Amino acid sequence: MKQKTYLQLEEYLNLKSFSRSLREKIIEAYKFAENAHKNQKRLSGEPYIIHPLEVAKTLFEMGFNDEVIIAALLHDTVEDTGVSLDEIRDKFGEKVADLVDGVTKISKIRSENTKLSQAENIRKVLFSMVKDIRVILIKLADKLHNMSTLEYLDKEKRTRIAKETLDIYAPLAGRLGMARIRAELEDLALKYLEPEFYNDLKMYIDQKKEIRESYIEKVKSILSREFKSYGINAEIEGRAKHFYSIYTKMKEKDRGFDEIYDLSAVRIITNSVKECYEVLGIVHKIWMPIRGRFKDYIAMPKSNMYQSLHTTVIGPDGKTLEIQIRTREMNLIAEEGIAAHWYYKERKRMNSGINIQQLNRELSWINRLRNWQENLDNPVSFMEELQKELLVDQIYVFTPKGDVIELPVGATPIDFAYKIHTEVGHHCIGAKVNGKIVPLRRPLKSCEMVQILTSKSSTPSFEWLDVVKTSHARHKIRSYFNTTILKKDEQKITEKQKPNITKQNVGKIAETKIKKRKIHAVQSNAKVTLEAEGESNVQIHLAKCCNPQPGDEIVGYITRGRGISVHRVDCKNLLSIKDIENRKIVVEWSNKSKKVYNFTILSHDRSGLLMDISTAIANANANIVDMSLHVDDRGVVRSNFKIQMADEKQLNLMLESVKSIKDIISINYGFLH
Repeated sequence: MKQKTYLQLEEYLNLKSFSRSLREKIIEAYKFAENAHKNQKRLSGEPYIIHPLEVAKTLFEMGFNDEVIIAALLHDTVEDTGVSLDEIRDKFGEKVADLVDGVTKISKIRSENTKLSQAENIRKVLFSMVKDIRVILIKLADKLHNMSTLEYLDKEKRTRIAKETLDIYAPLAGRLGMARIRAELEDLALKYLEPEFYNDLKMYIDQKKEIRESYIEKVKSILSREFKSYGINAEIEGRAKHFYSIYTKMKEKDRGFDEIYDLSAVRIITNSVKECYEVLGIVHKIWMPIRGRFKDYIAMPKSNMYQSLHTTVIGPDGKTLEIQIRTREMNLIAEEGIAAHWYYKERKRMNSGINIQQLNRELSWINRLRNWQENLDNPVSFMEELQKELLVDQIYVFTPKGDVIELPVGATPIDFAYKIHTEVGHHCIGAKVNGKIVPLRRPLKSCEMVQILTSKSSTPSFEWLDVVKTSHARHKIRSYFNTTILKKDEQKITEKQKPNITKQNVGKIAETKIKKRKIHAVQSNAKVTLEAEGESNVQIHLAKCCNPQPGDEIVGYITRGRGISVHRVDCKNLLSIKDIENRKIVVEWSNKSKKVYNFTILSHDRSGLLMDISTAIANANANIVDMSLHVDDRGVVRSNFKIQMADEKQLNLMLESVKSIKDIISINYGFLH
């Protein structure tokens, strides 16, 4: 068995590709680990050394050929054998020891609360990652091999580990851009969490394999012929969607196996960014694109460095077909994520098409973990925040200046405001999305343009704690109430008596400390007014109990001596108002009437064009009501916009702004209404 595993080391790691000194270190590490684990076997019956060898193999396939491979071979020696960290440090150096220490599980924690122990373990790993991101890469490779041998554990452990993998490690791999690892982890977790579904799906996909492969070959043949006529040499790959993605789609849309047709997708690999867009034009010329299904992640990469063009078309035989278009470098980054950094660093293959600046930023979201370490002492709270913010899908929205802001799915304008600046959040009174006023609790969507309306006299609302999705916004709101409201009474309250500010008690604490403050109906910074039906020169104020914001559905009622009180229509306090039905009055948010123009803009196709035009329109404070675009055979883009503007001055400002954009050919417009 010893000879077999050593041969696997040679075969798996292709030791001939390493420098002589590094090759000797790897062999030394392997022999050290093999000796340390010599009396241990895995539940499968295999020698334990097989596990670190598989972990090292996964990392080698990612492109590593440095101390990471050595750390992978040694990663369980400190935890599971009598080897000390000092021994690792003396034999293999400080860097390897730090990596092993970062990956080592916290065996000293012996909490009766399994959730607490698990949370503390994962928190330690993630904070080690802040120090050296390679720690989590080793951990993910470790998790991948453990998941592939999960069948040897009892059912309870299988379920617990599979759920942890699906909740934490697979999404974390996704945030690191490691699509291949994420897909494998999700599929393995599904196998043990939904075994019956998994087996049925596997059988169904196997039955459809011949039909699926025949269809993909037909698509490839059509595309190859077209590409050849344009002189484009691109690789065309058909890929089967992984099981978990099919599972989630079936659950979301409540579909059965016979209703799932798009089991495969096509990926086109080009030689340059320019060819990506040329290929997109050819694809749309052959097959009709489905509206709303085009994504340009080349012009606007995801935070995990992912770049690609996505489109969905009505392909051959009228079937829906998903297509991804990217360069070879982008494809490597899409598959391996942050690990591609070392691939390029080692091989010095900085070819065109790869966003090196983006790659070297080292995923800025990881740095937010440092703040969490300071603000979240409870490991369970840490895990809740992690799952709410970092391990969910992200959206990308624009500021009026065209800057891209990343937020978790479900984030609101309040989250956006605090992401811009704490003071913007504190003084937020409303928001415009794509030029239209929306409620502050409305979830934002990718590619929307968000403008925050502020007032110096406005302050945070307690209800915001129930609305915001980001830990950053929640922390800033709580800090505001801590420093502003409780500060008045800090001399009366001893340190031991000072209450803990939480979402549950903050309202009760502050309720007795804030005097009622009249909010004027006219809010000049927001340029929004309240109008009451059939009433003029009457005092109108916003009810503090439900704190209605511009864009909310509202209702007013005539008070005795205080004018009209405005509430959200779903405010529970309305039910307790005596004779409410006879005292109701219609109120609504009002804005200046604007004219709508129809614009047709012709331009040469290029990356980022649409964002440049949208930014120019936003800079003129104009509102896009509707838009569509079409690219012809010559690469000319015809963009149709319906734009709402207040006056001719704003119209001229917008025209001047758009005309200054590179590659604009002409602009025509006409008044609609």
